[in-house]
Amino acid sequence: MRRRAGSVFLLGLLSMLGWSLAVSASMPSWFDPDRDCMEAFPLAEGDGLRISTQWLPPDAVCDYGTEVHQFISPTRSTVLTIIFVLTAAFTAFGLYCVLRRLAEPPGILRSAEAVNLRTRRLWHLGIGGGLTFLALGLYAGANVFAAILGGPPGAVVMAATMVAGLAALATKVDRGNGPLPGTARDSRRRGTVAGLVTYAVVFVVSVASGKFPFYQLWIAPLGVAAYLIVVGLQWSRLSRTTATATADLVS
Repeated sequence: MRRRAGSVFLLGLLSMLGWSLAVSASMPSWFDPDRDCMEAFPLAEGDGLRISTQWLPPDAVCDYGTEVHQFISPTRSTVLTIIFVLTAAFTAFGLYCVLRRLAEPPGILRSAEAVNLRTRRLWHLGIGGGLTFLALGLYAGANVFAAILGGPPGAVVMAATMVAGLAALATKVDRGNGPLPGTARDSRRRGTVAGLVTYAVVFVVSVASGKFPFYQLWIAPLGVAAYLIVVGLQWSRLSRTTATATADLVS
């Protein structure tokens, strides 16, 4: 199960996203909620229509002043709440497995002998930067739909999915082209740091620019810059550590 921790966590996040879309579809539509209430309760009367919604437990009320109608039935609300508890528990279990993977034994040490580290670093930066650019560009568009169709929970789940995706991409690229000498655990840790920092920079700058929660396409080059800086620092740190260890052996 630990070896599939990332897949379990991703499946949990996708399940949570599906839950948020299901709840949103059960509520009055975001672009014309009044019409949905009037179509659901055509005989309702009152001095005005007020609509209130909540996500957990899922609930939507069409309040006409003199009449109050539940847009989401108690049965559906109960079912959606149970689904949320199950998917949240599954996602939490996946996250636990991912964190356990970061603390596993290092594994086999891969040597830097007979490896052109300069070329390896260029491949690392080039492939990682390209994939980060593509992932963030797709995210900028997908997040709009998640925020609109899935509401605030959809946007939060989409953000968590993006963080996990960036970390997974960075880890995969590090395994194939990352700093040497190193182990599989080193790649997982460096990739996780690169993914977290990249998204953190994108998030902070987006909030500061007033564009949040709808990300703009410029987050792609911004994220690439953050990724390249982090990876460059990781290479430099390992180079300094290796040089120090070599000097100690010589002395």
